[in-house]
Amino acid sequence: MSRIVRRKEHGYRQVTMAVDGWQPLQSSLSERSRGLPNLTLPSDFDTNLLMLFRWVHFAAGITWVGLLYFFNLVGIPFMKELDPAVKGKVLPGLMSRALWWFRWAAVVTVLMGLAYWGHIVGSDARNGGGSAGAAMGVFFGTWTLTWAVMYGLLIPGKGALDRWPVLAALNGVLILAACAAYLQWNNHGWESNRQIAIGLGGGMGWMMMLNVWGVIWRGQKRIIQWTRDNAANGTPIPDRAKYLARQVYLCSRTNFVLSFPMLFLMGAASHYPMFGR
Repeated sequence: MSRIVRRKEHGYRQVTMAVDGWQPLQSSLSERSRGLPNLTLPSDFDTNLLMLFRWVHFAAGITWVGLLYFFNLVGIPFMKELDPAVKGKVLPGLMSRALWWFRWAAVVTVLMGLAYWGHIVGSDARNGGGSAGAAMGVFFGTWTLTWAVMYGLLIPGKGALDRWPVLAALNGVLILAACAAYLQWNNHGWESNRQIAIGLGGGMGWMMMLNVWGVIWRGQKRIIQWTRDNAANGTPIPDRAKYLARQVYLCSRTNFVLSFPMLFLMGAASHYPMFGR
């Protein structure tokens, strides 16, 4: 009986020591929590709207560029290894779903980016006495014209222009010339680093979106339908499918390469001052 009493007393002492040891720790945690900064969310409309633009832009951009990398690094090599019968079953379902996300993510990315960049252009123009409309006009004019010339190089689909190294070299020279012209036309002294860097990177993104809707999706939706009809009914795939598939491939490769300077310039807008003021 005495052993039981001694064990209980020993247990009580351990519980008491544990409680006494917790109290200083609890006090320390309470003091530290009181020292944490308060969470304060901006209350003005413009700040929250611009943050929403950036957030949606990032999310859509990750989806778009992620699928672009999947197509170029995984999808295209994998499809080449499939038998025609298997490809006829896999390609329509897989590509239809993937291209839906791909093309609409491109639209959302570009629209949200333009909305955010437009605010930067407007602010720079007001502070420097410039014209926001002229800056936007130079952006759309420069990069849409550059894309039109790139598309013109893609149309023949034969000879030297059917070779990726040749097409890549020509596109590279064309884009460098467009960048030089854009910098020259935005050299008034009031343009910020953010405006110019996003104007260059966003211009590449604009051309990438035009490639998605004007070439890649336009060709792929026909290839998908022809492949589906061939698998279901044995309908022969037209000879034009090879031309469109090659055009889609070259255009997708172009977007893949363009994504790297585009992403660098987007990061440089806020973290690598190399243009303007």
